[in-house]
Amino acid sequence: MESQRLTRRQFVRTTIRAAGGAFALAGSGLARAQDPVGDTLRSKAKPGGREKIKWHVEPFPLSQVRLINGPFKDAMEVNRRWLLTLPNDRLLHSFRVTAGLPSSAEPLGGWERPDCELRGHFAGGHFLSACALAYASTGDEEVKGKANEMVAELGKCQDAHKNGYLSAFPVEEFDRLREVRRVWAPFYTYHKTMAGLLDMYLYCGNDQALDMSEKMAGWVAAWHQSISDEHMQRVLQTEFGGMEEVLMNLHAVTGRPQHLAMAGHFEKRMFFDPLAEHRDELKGIHANTHIPQVIGAARRYELTGDERYRDIAKYFWDEVTTERSYSTGGTSNGESWNTDPGKLASELGEYTEECCCAYNMMKLTRHVFGWTADPRAMDYYERTLYNHRLGTQDGKGMKSYFLPLGSGYWKYYNSPWDSFWCCTGTGAEEFAKFADTIYFHDDQGVYINLFIPSELNWPEKGLRIRQETRFPEGQTTRLIVHSARPQQLALNVRIPYWVARGGGVKINDEALPAFSSPSSYLTLERVWKDGDRVEVTLPMSLHVHPMPDDPTIEAMMFGPLVLAGKLGNAGLSEALTYPGYDTAPHGEPIPVPAIARNTKEPTGWLEPSKDEALTFNTVGQNENIRLVPLYQLSAERYVVYWKLA
Repeated sequence: MESQRLTRRQFVRTTIRAAGGAFALAGSGLARAQDPVGDTLRSKAKPGGREKIKWHVEPFPLSQVRLINGPFKDAMEVNRRWLLTLPNDRLLHSFRVTAGLPSSAEPLGGWERPDCELRGHFAGGHFLSACALAYASTGDEEVKGKANEMVAELGKCQDAHKNGYLSAFPVEEFDRLREVRRVWAPFYTYHKTMAGLLDMYLYCGNDQALDMSEKMAGWVAAWHQSISDEHMQRVLQTEFGGMEEVLMNLHAVTGRPQHLAMAGHFEKRMFFDPLAEHRDELKGIHANTHIPQVIGAARRYELTGDERYRDIAKYFWDEVTTERSYSTGGTSNGESWNTDPGKLASELGEYTEECCCAYNMMKLTRHVFGWTADPRAMDYYERTLYNHRLGTQDGKGMKSYFLPLGSGYWKYYNSPWDSFWCCTGTGAEEFAKFADTIYFHDDQGVYINLFIPSELNWPEKGLRIRQETRFPEGQTTRLIVHSARPQQLALNVRIPYWVARGGGVKINDEALPAFSSPSSYLTLERVWKDGDRVEVTLPMSLHVHPMPDDPTIEAMMFGPLVLAGKLGNAGLSEALTYPGYDTAPHGEPIPVPAIARNTKEPTGWLEPSKDEALTFNTVGQNENIRLVPLYQLSAERYVVYWKLA
């Protein structure tokens, strides 16, 4: 800790917190409920201390953070407009038919077509969650009204079933599941609708939606009555998504013990037991089937205080982020973990890293960060946000299923009416809630985690903080404090792992003599007055990210950004960019030249462009290639991982 007197009446304390330090912040005392997606669960939850574990730092509600002009706001607006183009009658068609109600609407295609066993996962689930999050993020009454109308019509479908059941497919799928016969994933889909309804209650105040979600939970309890624990373990071999998480969240909101008890029946012992013993037995299993289960474990820890579940969640997070993630922060290949830990060089192809996995790993990361305030969690979150999530939507709102990392491939997206993949749904949610992790807080101050143009409103303290930045094109962010009165407050600014030497901070244009080390928080504590300004410079530099099992294969990064070599659009067609129902296009990559590198200067084969930000050119190679951030690329072949000659 270092102190420096700036003026006679102003005092700033600069505290450097090392990444591996203890983060039990004095006086945090957060007894309110925590919402895993960072908004109003705590304000809707009834009193009674249902959250047994206090988060050291907690997110601000989405309604208190607004994005301002920049790439994230642009992408969020594209997503919001796309949600508004989807006709409610088409979304409702299979729900109405299944409930015996009339429908003359044209059915949706892809995974929502009338004969698909996953129908309803997007139309009645992800869509509601995305609309609720979009409303919380923007205050748009049109998107809220559209979603409220969906809830009312879904309520009519549930009433027609007369037993709490609500789905776009008939109950016979659950009969097959009970008999352990082949069926796609009925509980996975059922969960999406339950979660969408709960989000409509939390973010839009729709009481009918909460009642409907509880009725759905009641149907699950009745279905489960005649099933033994051992039988249920066999049932859980079929993907069941976030059932434990949504039941935990229903318990947090209502206090009803039956939801907590039912959640316990969705614990797959053969998956949890090795994690509890710190054994990585992830090889050969479907990745996104299991990440939501770990989020359920995190919620069980928070609601019961059972340390076993924290241990499960933290060990899993450590393993995936350090041993099973690529330079982008993404994980999986062909939807699975196919290799032993740290063996990734053979996994690069057109199916590398499913987008749902990145979405759910970021959700899990928010829990880990809430418990620890560890800046390394936000380092991972930022890496995944920029490199995997931001660049997986096109200009019309279509979303990616996979982010190919095989050289010579390209990004591809869902079609407007004939895809509706799982990642279409998680993408719609992700692009609606970009503001949910920029700012956290404890009782003493604010944590600035991400450098995204935005404004935070903290009405309890009469405080607004506006963050103005061109990051990552610019390497400086400015925080402007607007306060109704002078007040003592700590601003904790994350200093990322990638910061090069030469970073600095100014308060009201006066430079501080101290700065923080990478992967830490720089704490600026003082009496802040209206109009005070903080300017933080975060220099970026080139660095390599080699494959852990083959150092002759590496990605090039600039700050947090993965750089991709532009290979042109030869041979790409509409069918290859928008493959429709197929989850990947059937096309071939093009060959990519190896890179000649001077081992004494690992980044020496690249130099920055003189006329374009975030653009680099190869030097000393047989073929000149231009590199740009991966998130900026679309409709073009690319290379992320280079083979060294």
